[in-house]
Amino acid sequence: MNNRITQLFGIEYPIIQGGMIWCSGWELASAVSEAGGLGLIGSGSMYPEILRDQIRKCKAATQKPFGVNVPLLYPNIEDHLQIIVEEGVKIVFTSAGNPAKYTSWLKERGITVVHVVANLKFAKKCEEAGVDAIVAEGFEAGGHNGREETTTLCLIPMVKEQVKLPLIAAGGIGSGEAMAAVFCLGAEGVQVGSRFAATKESSAHEAFKNAIIAASDGSTALTLKEITPVRLIKNAFYNQVQEMYQKGASVEELQTLLGRGRAKKGMFEGDMEEGELEIGQVSAIIHDIPTAGEVVKQMMTGFETVVNRFKSEF
Repeated sequence: MNNRITQLFGIEYPIIQGGMIWCSGWELASAVSEAGGLGLIGSGSMYPEILRDQIRKCKAATQKPFGVNVPLLYPNIEDHLQIIVEEGVKIVFTSAGNPAKYTSWLKERGITVVHVVANLKFAKKCEEAGVDAIVAEGFEAGGHNGREETTTLCLIPMVKEQVKLPLIAAGGIGSGEAMAAVFCLGAEGVQVGSRFAATKESSAHEAFKNAIIAASDGSTALTLKEITPVRLIKNAFYNQVQEMYQKGASVEELQTLLGRGRAKKGMFEGDMEEGELEIGQVSAIIHDIPTAGEVVKQMMTGFETVVNRFKSEF
């Protein structure tokens, strides 16, 4: 496929693997890139020297383009960005913050910059900041999310109508059929998180992968809006949060309950009760744990089937 997204990144297919904390290490990123998509290392769960090691391992595993996702709300941002420059990474996806903060600095160093947004206001700010492309992520997505609760099928046309940058759709996309749907609305690429979290190369704990494929309709919910909205699988920790809400807990009390390392405890260490299990609504239609390459192939096959069917039927 040849469009603005494949040209921008130098990739075969416009499929970007989300840079998920505790799931997106070098093995997953390199596997997606080798399959023709764009793999991203998720730096949000990494200390600086761990990130450097992950980048070097990814470079050794693939000669194809890959990038790093940098959540701007996490500490060590300056250290991470300096390592990215030193190691010669040419693609950075920023998220969870103001796109104007680091875009110019990165672009001055020859880096392609993409920013993740959940609303039209920040999509416009991305254009003003000079980013190269936008990821518009709907309410269906896992992990940190937008407060507006705008769904992907509403967000994509809203952004497309007013922003001219190449547009990547995210949130609820785990198949080629879903990819075709957002392309109909104006997207030129997709960012896929949950489907890649449940793959063999994902660095997530096996218990978390199994929880993803066991999820059903209604298994996830968006919560903790007072701190940072996050979509989670409902478990004992989620129930504790709901009990705190019923008692009228303050932001400080919710932060104390959340503490530190909840996501690591669940997603990386495998505590399915007390851990924070970040995943999207699309988990309800994920039923297996294939390789990342198989996911890319299945998505492109599904996409092409839909496109060919529409060509013949309409």
